[in-house]
Amino acid sequence: MRRMTRRALGVLALALCAGTAAAGPMQDLLQRNRALIEESSRRTIAPAIEAVATSGLPQAQQVLRAWQDKALAIDAAGRFWIAGEGAPLDPEGELAAPEGDLDRIKPNSGIRALLGTALVSFQLTDPDPARRMAGLDSILRDPEPELLAPLRASMAGETDPAIAARKERLERLLTMRFGEDEAARVAAIEALSGDISVEARGALNPLLATRRVAGPAGETPEGNLAARLVPGADGFGHAAAYAMLVDAGLAPPRPTDAQIRDALAANIEAGRVAGVPVAQLGDPGRRAAAYDALAGQGLVPPRVDEAQVEAALAAHGFHEIYLEPSAAVTDAARRALAAIDTKVTAMKGVDLGLDALSLASIYFLAAIGLAVTFGVMGVINMAHGEFIMMGAYTAYLVQQLVPDRTLSLIAALPAAFVVTFAAGVAMERLVIRHLYHRPLETLLATFGISIALQQLAKIAFGTQARPLTAPDWLGGAWIMNDVVGISHIRIAIFVLALMFLGFFLFLMKRTRLGLETRAVTQNPGMAASAGIDPGRVNMLTFGLGSGIAGIAGVAIGLYAKVTSEMGADYIVQSFMTVVVGGVGNIWGTLAGAAMIGGLQKAIETANPSNTLAAQTYMILVVILFIQFRPRGIVALRGRAAGD
Repeated sequence: MRRMTRRALGVLALALCAGTAAAGPMQDLLQRNRALIEESSRRTIAPAIEAVATSGLPQAQQVLRAWQDKALAIDAAGRFWIAGEGAPLDPEGELAAPEGDLDRIKPNSGIRALLGTALVSFQLTDPDPARRMAGLDSILRDPEPELLAPLRASMAGETDPAIAARKERLERLLTMRFGEDEAARVAAIEALSGDISVEARGALNPLLATRRVAGPAGETPEGNLAARLVPGADGFGHAAAYAMLVDAGLAPPRPTDAQIRDALAANIEAGRVAGVPVAQLGDPGRRAAAYDALAGQGLVPPRVDEAQVEAALAAHGFHEIYLEPSAAVTDAARRALAAIDTKVTAMKGVDLGLDALSLASIYFLAAIGLAVTFGVMGVINMAHGEFIMMGAYTAYLVQQLVPDRTLSLIAALPAAFVVTFAAGVAMERLVIRHLYHRPLETLLATFGISIALQQLAKIAFGTQARPLTAPDWLGGAWIMNDVVGISHIRIAIFVLALMFLGFFLFLMKRTRLGLETRAVTQNPGMAASAGIDPGRVNMLTFGLGSGIAGIAGVAIGLYAKVTSEMGADYIVQSFMTVVVGGVGNIWGTLAGAAMIGGLQKAIETANPSNTLAAQTYMILVVILFIQFRPRGIVALRGRAAGD
């Protein structure tokens, strides 16, 4: 008896809880729209979603999200529940006991899209700035006319300046596409006329979308006229024009050669087609006669000759009509896109200039050591590219020993300099000093050394490219806008090139080695008479140039592949930089690097599909240039000039 009493009390308590849950304002709201929710039709569900979204109840967002996630359910008594992973909740957010099993509402994709649109309005006013920004991203990814009203409503209370600016810009994008007031749409378009972002261009281009229509000649079709089309002009061919007439039912279809052959093959009787022997169908005239006979019998569509096509085209007019009905909107969009295209062209020029400057910095680093050694000693060092390769591999080895990318980069720069400086001094002492004033033999000897160094690198490191990872702070790029951007690594290389420019100016103007180097460069005999050892100066200068090549290898290896052949990719450009700039002059090397880098980028832009051809054109231009200025942009005075 006591057990029965306890069970009855439990059932009564659950019933009271259920009754309390069912009496809440959100439950009442859902009950009023129950028929629409259970019907779950894309055509009729909008009022129910709007009723929940605009109810102002604290549970509205949770109910909409549960509905979208197919977690909104109905029990046997017709009450609504939120069926989560745990115990089901009533829409008021309190635990209760449903009657019987829950039947989940399963909205289709169209209804889920409407629910997502309703949820955006909550995101736009969410206290969390990250959620508000996510809501704006959602609108930008999938703009809809229904999102314009909640976006405008959320702008007044926005406190974050960055989010407010983005909301204002997004409101303009939606207004010009979906706004109902023509003047407001035109104003929004004009406000975006200087915006070169992809979003702005992507919103403007649909406003100028067109469709082609055909009609009787002399008649102008209704709608916002974009252009009159002339068959055979502006890429609008006769075949396309006649196909439009056929699609519009204004001209008979024109059988193709394949259709004619199939029709003739299908109507062979006793070795003939419409009285024409099959053996004679190889003759175009007889084949046409046989097909025309079949057309006269109504067995195949009639053949349309060129004269009939021309007559049909002459009897009809062709026009492009804007899909956007407002002429004021399309005119404003056309003007805005023209202004944007002008600005984009200018920004592409700026981007090209940055790319050229970046490439010039790389060539300057690669060529500066070669310029000094060539200018002082007159040595054509074909192994200079391999010193670049040695520096890159040195940085790779340092990175294996020092896991921290920043520390490894800091350690790699002096290590690469020391290794390649020592290699350069050894090469000068063992080979180069015995071949002074014998340029051909020097060229052959250094070329052989370059091949030997490449093979040694392949033996030591293999043929696969080795990774040289940049620190995280060098990752990414500096993005100015949607057109102009430059990677942080290239910026770092540009800064490094400026540092070496300052270093060399200091070395040549403020140090004893620089004074001796300039003396040997201008007059080696007089320098020797003054007590300067030309051999020592040559050795140190060659080692210095080789060491700088090693540092250039570290910089280049951060964004290019590190292989045994990487030096060969820069040796030709390095020699061109030195020759064009002026042998042995630091300012000439800088000018030559700027010219070669800018020239290469300009040629690649003009012919982007053929890199080999761009290299060939660049070499031809350089050859033509040195015909008129054989000593380079900044000619050197002294021994190198005399040579």
